[in-house]
Amino acid sequence: MPYKFTFDLSKVPRFFFTEIAMISYQKGMHKSFLTTLNELIIKFKIQEATGLNLSDACAVLQDLIDLQAINSIERNKFLQTKKRALFLPHCSRKYMDGRCKATFDPEIPCYTCAHCSDDCMVNKADQYARKKGYDVYLLPGGSCIPKILKNRNYEGIVGVACGEEMKIMGPLIKDMKITGQGIPLLKNGCSSTVFNMETLRKVL
Repeated sequence: MPYKFTFDLSKVPRFFFTEIAMISYQKGMHKSFLTTLNELIIKFKIQEATGLNLSDACAVLQDLIDLQAINSIERNKFLQTKKRALFLPHCSRKYMDGRCKATFDPEIPCYTCAHCSDDCMVNKADQYARKKGYDVYLLPGGSCIPKILKNRNYEGIVGVACGEEMKIMGPLIKDMKITGQGIPLLKNGCSSTVFNMETLRKVL
């Protein structure tokens, strides 16, 4: 389930995400967590940059911090896994019409990237992950993941999605004893969504 609002953090200074990472390590260690979120929102002018109200901005930051904290806790375990998969959102494709040559397999269900646009984020991520030995799935939605995981024996997975979908998938992969790493969308929506390629490379 995606957020009920759209956001775009792609133009927020990179240092903002460094602070998010730092706070994730301190999460739960102090009682002023909400105050810290509000301070970050003001410091980096998140409301002005994204158009979000304070409540929605807090929700996005809370999810980013939670995700970073989980990634850190699971990192060593993830690095020990062998059979891995990368799940990408199809909404990050450069084109969402006939110009995209990705093929769809309803049996899985997922798209397979045809590498038709050199500057497409999905194309870059797909090629990089495959070179690293990952199976890659370009998904029309998070609901496809349980079926894929049920039919394959992955030890580790990396998912690119918004924070809301990450929270939904967390309990599922935990029950299946699969170790995961999450990469948040910096810009959500139904098309032209954005994630950070540098972050993806580091996680993979």
